[in-house]
This record gives sequence, structure tokens and C-alpha cells, in this order.
Amino acid sequence: MIRGGILASSAAVALIVTGAFGLAADVHAQATKRAAPLELKDDASARPWKRYNGWPARDESKWNTLANLASPPAPTAARKLTGPITGDAANGARLVADRNRGGSCLACHVMGQAGNADLPGNAAPDLSEIGNAGRTDEWLFNYVYDARVYNPETVMPPWGGHGVFNDQEINDMVAFLKTLKKPAVFKTVLDDPNKRPAPVEKRENLDPIENPGMWAVDKAQELWKLKSSIGFSCNTCHSDPKETFKTWAASMPKWEPRLNKVLGVEEFVTRHTKATTGAVWLMETDENRAMSVYLHFLANGTPIAVDTSSAEAKAAIERGKELASRKLGELNFACTDCHGKSANHWIRGQWLGEPKGQYDHFPTWRTSLLAIWDIRQRFQWCQVNIRADELPPDAKEYGDLELYLASQNDGLKLSVPGIRH
Repeated sequence: MIRGGILASSAAVALIVTGAFGLAADVHAQATKRAAPLELKDDASARPWKRYNGWPARDESKWNTLANLASPPAPTAARKLTGPITGDAANGARLVADRNRGGSCLACHVMGQAGNADLPGNAAPDLSEIGNAGRTDEWLFNYVYDARVYNPETVMPPWGGHGVFNDQEINDMVAFLKTLKKPAVFKTVLDDPNKRPAPVEKRENLDPIENPGMWAVDKAQELWKLKSSIGFSCNTCHSDPKETFKTWAASMPKWEPRLNKVLGVEEFVTRHTKATTGAVWLMETDENRAMSVYLHFLANGTPIAVDTSSAEAKAAIERGKELASRKLGELNFACTDCHGKSANHWIRGQWLGEPKGQYDHFPTWRTSLLAIWDIRQRFQWCQVNIRADELPPDAKEYGDLELYLASQNDGLKLSVPGIRH
């Protein structure tokens, strides 16, 4: 009886203790999962959005963007010519090398004597002997005018269909193409895109002597302890950022139900800081960039592992995949044209990499620009460069695109700030 009572009492105590630990664990789990405070009403970037100083100021609103379909449809039939083309071949040679309208044909094609010492690309076929191919004038004209009439999936911009060149200019270009009948001769190996070695980044990106972008880490540590006008700082709640954020950035971006969109690190910084300290660090400001670099830096060496399994994440990734394939701007390019169909080729002197490897080093120091760019600014530049209007950096479309790109880089380890040309 006594023995049984002791056993019963021991069992009861064990049950109470287990229950207490279970309750404590549950409370801790709930606290751990508690959503971080975010400012939910205001925009996270400047409005109205103003393009960065020094970027082309063209208005490209009549062409597709990631948010709006505006470009005219592809032609359904080739244009008929009444006779052979008799254009000015000398002017055509100048036009194919003209970098003021879309970067020139040499950005993608080798074209015999037309500027082969000017780093031509090989993202498209070598046209050095196109004059021997037996193509009709009508075919050549239409392929330059709008190649979609022959190949709906072409990477070739619709030079005439989108009005980059007029009919007479295309006639001159065709006249020049017909003169190309000899293989290209290159003065150096670097001039030949098929022999030009792919670039390999060997600089120590985490060495402050080699990477000026490391200044952002020092700047962010100052900002971390900087008290706002209401007396709070990041350090008020996060006194040990190295421990708290040692993997966090590798899990971003993620779906945020309170905003009904994908939230990236930079937008999180803006919204969380404003909600907790009152500080206003809008996206693309120096403070925001520095904090983004720091949060990524703390997670360096952590493999990228964004959510790809929840229903919301899957839907966002599918939207991002569609956006990556959408033809944009006057030049009618999609992300997948450069980083899919033309990946591992040259576009003039720029190497087109695959999607994997395009994300783990952002934010990154651009040596050619002496500035730090985050991934959203990189998205914006790609669009401006193909003559499309960019979106504000907190646009939901960029969130979907970023999550899709991050998912393509799953498993790569963060190494931020990166360093690139």
C-alpha cells in the first residue's frame, strides 16, 4: 500500500514536472515564433520613385515592365518586299556597331570586319559569313526587323517592330550583312569570344583592403547602437546580433502574410526599424544598405535555405518564374534570355552567368561604380539597361522574383559583401 502510494506519488510528480517543462517549452516556442514587429502601412522606399542619378532618364512606359504588359504583339506574317534591297552597306556597318541604340549587334554577334577588336559577344550566331548562307533579302530584312515572325522564342530584339531602327536603316544593315563572306580574323585571343576565358573572381571579398564594401559592416555596427529620437536602438532588443542573426539572412526572403507579399532583408530593415525605434531607413539609403550588408555578413557561411514548401512560397516562386520569362522593354529581353538561353556566353565584354551564383554575394560592392548594390537595385538596372521602366525596390514583383532567384541558389553559402566589377 505504502509502496504503491510512493509509486503513485512519484508518477504524479513526474507528470507535474513533465507538464511544467512541456508548458515552458511551449511558451518558449511561441515566443520564438512570434512575428517581428513591422510597420505595415507606409511604402518602404521613396515615393514617387525617382531613378538613380546617372542612370538613363528615358521614358519607356510604352513597353512591358514586370508590373504591366504594354508592348505591341509580335507580327503574324513577314513583311513582303517589292524588290531586292539596295541599301548603303557602309552605313550599315556603322549601324551594326552603334552602341547608342541597344548596345549594337556586336554585343551578341561576331560580324567579320565590323569591329571585331571591340569585344564582340557570342550569345548569338557568328554572322561573319552570312552573305554565303543563301538567305533572301526579304528573310534578312524581316529577321532584323522582327525575328519573332520566324522564331517566337528568339532572343533577337525586334529592332524594327519596336522602332529602334527605321526601314531605311534596316535596308542599310541588310546590305552590309550581304557583304559578310569571310571568317572573322581576331588580333588577340581576348577579341575572340569563343576563346576569351570566362571571368573568375579571385579577390578576397571579406578583406577590407581588397573590398571597400566592408565599410558597411563597421557603419552598421555604429547604427546598431544608435538610439533614435524615442530612445531605442537595435541593441535595445538584440544585444548579441552575432548569435541572434547568425543564420537569419540565409532564410530570406520569405512570404509575409501581413503584407501579402514576399519580404526581403532590405524591406524588413525599413519596416522593422520604423516599428521598433522610429528610425526611417528607406530602401536604397546608405543606412539600409549598411544594415543589409551587416545582417548578411553575420550569416556568412550559412547555406541559403529559403522556404520553398509552403503554399504561399510555392505560389510566389511560380509567379517569380513567370516574371523571369517575361519579355520586357524596348529590347524585349527576359531574365531567362541572358541567364538561361544565353548563359555561359559573352554579351560584348560581359559574361552571362547561370542563375545559380547570381545571389549569394548580394549586397555586393561594384568596383566600376564605387557603390554597394543590393539585389533589388540589380533587378532595376537590368530593366533600365534593356530599355524598360524599373519598379520601386519594394514592389511585390521584385519580391516574387527574388524568392525565385534565391530558390535557384539553394545550398550556396552566403559571402557578403561580395565584390564584382
